[in-house]
Parts: sequence; structure tokens; C-alpha cells
Amino acid sequence: MEGLTPARVVRSDRGSSLVATSVGVVRAKPTVRLLKAASDPADLPVVGDWTAVLASKDLDVPLIHAVLARRNAITRGDPGTTSDTQVLASNIDTIFVVHPVAEPPNLRRIERELSLAWNSGAIPVVVLTKVDLASDPDTLHATVGSIALGVDVLLVNALDGESAGQLLAYISDHRTAVLIGPSGAGKSTLINALLGEQRQATRDVRASDGKGRHTTVARELIKIAGQGVIIDTPGLRALGLIVSEEGISSAFPDIEQFARSCRFRDCSHYHEPGCAVRLAVESGTLLPERLASYHKLVREARVAAMKTDARLRAEKKRKLKTISKAARNYHKRTGRG
Repeated sequence: MEGLTPARVVRSDRGSSLVATSVGVVRAKPTVRLLKAASDPADLPVVGDWTAVLASKDLDVPLIHAVLARRNAITRGDPGTTSDTQVLASNIDTIFVVHPVAEPPNLRRIERELSLAWNSGAIPVVVLTKVDLASDPDTLHATVGSIALGVDVLLVNALDGESAGQLLAYISDHRTAVLIGPSGAGKSTLINALLGEQRQATRDVRASDGKGRHTTVARELIKIAGQGVIIDTPGLRALGLIVSEEGISSAFPDIEQFARSCRFRDCSHYHEPGCAVRLAVESGTLLPERLASYHKLVREARVAAMKTDARLRAEKKRKLKTISKAARNYHKRTGRG
């Protein structure tokens, strides 16, 4: 009605974004009004967002007037000391949690990433890469499967197009997927295999341990011919949790199952009497390191929630002070009490 057109963010850079419209990909900038209305960096366009864009001959650069409501988003806490939320990507169907198995995978990190994925509302899939460098990939697959409960776990050699093709089943019918994982996991190599071309820059891994440095420097949405789209991301060194405890519970369904038999409904699974979760650890049914990981993530999520609450209270206080000051100035100018 206002002459705007829908456009999806392909890549978000500092101060501007590449957006895909019905007539092609263009670079657009957010309007001053949108920038002023954003109370948090998370309110500005990110990869995967649908936006309302004005593109006319009178404008040097198309303008993004609004970010449409996100169906879901994958977020993390700011790796710094602030309580800001960083949105990694939005409007996603599948989250590929990518980890190399040239050496034993970091199970605790996978649990953290699964919590992040479940919390977003998308479906996680664990992708174990570099199986050609693993001495016993089947055992590693079983090990990861024991903590990735209810999640598909794929063994993939990204250098083999047929092996990498397993991912296509999760991005068909115009669905959107995102790849997350540590640097050197082979995310860009996977995308090249799906595209059938060397589009994403990659670096050779060390023959000794199969590790490499990340080459992706920005999140980017890429079209897979005849399929949907996939978002490549840089390797994440820090994964601060801003998730609900429900998201963590989804990543630990075994603990939640035991918890239903605890004597107290609000049992924290530390030292309460009648704790079925602690009993499962003592009997060997549940590994103690898994419970320790669960406790760590819950504590971190609660701290993040308190930080966010404190920031919101501070913002509300600041707004009230601004309104009060404006009212006082108005009364001085008009002489009204």
C-alpha cells in the first residue's frame, strides 16, 4: 500500500545489507527512522530477515523501512560484557550443528549448540564431518548420538558430493537451513559440495589433526539450485547462552525424563532428597558429566536472564527520565504548573 516491496536479507554488513528482491539482489540501507527505533542491535536487519524496502529512481540506494516479524531466530549472548543479544540468523527451518571427527568431538559444546538450536524453534541436525580422517567413525557416531537424543546425526565427508548430499533432504521445498559450529569444521566445504562449485573460500587443513582456520567472515544466505537456501556462518569461538530453560531441557530429554520421578517438582538436582536424577547418576544410568553440563547451562541461562532484566529496567528508567525532563522543560516554556 505504501509502495514498498518485500526483500530478504542475503548478507548484513556494517551500515547496509544485501537484499534479494523479485528483480535481483541489491544493496540497501536502513532508514534513519528504523535506526532510531531500534532499542537493541537485534532489532536491525540480519541474514534471513524479511524486510520492507523502498526502491525508486529518486533514491541513490534502496531503503529498508521495516524488519518484518521473525518466525524464529537463532541467538546468542554478546561475547563481550554487555547483555545485548546477537541474532545469528532468522526464519530458519533446520540448524546443522557441524563438528569434525578427525579427533574426538567436544560433546559439551555440542550440547550447548543443541540447546541454542532447540531454543530457536528450528530443528537441529548434527553433522559430523571429516569422517575420512576418523579412525572409527561409527563409534564416534554412537557417542554423539548418546547425547544428541531425538536428533538426526549424519556422518559426512564434505569432499564427497554424494556424502554431502545427505543434507539436501533437510533443505528441500524452499526451506532455510543454517550451519553453525567451530572454525575449521568444514562448513564452507559442505556448501561448495552442495553447490557443485568452489564458491566459498576454504583453507587446507593440517594433515596432523585435520584442523583448519575459518575463512567465512560474514553470515551469508546462499541459494541451492532446485532446493532451498542455506546460511554459512563464521566459526563461533564463544557461545553465550540467551535461552529459556525449556530450550536446554529439549537438549537433555533424558534428564527431564528422570526429573519426572523427583520428589519435588522444583527439584534442582543438586542435594534435594528423593532426587531421581541424582539416583540415576549414582546407579550409572546417567553420566555425571552430562548432569554437570546441564547444571552449567542452566546457571548460565539464568545469569543471562538476570542481565537482560537489568538492562530492560535501566532502559525503562532512562526513558522515564527523558519524559520527565521534557515535561519540566515544557512547563518552564509555557509557565504551566
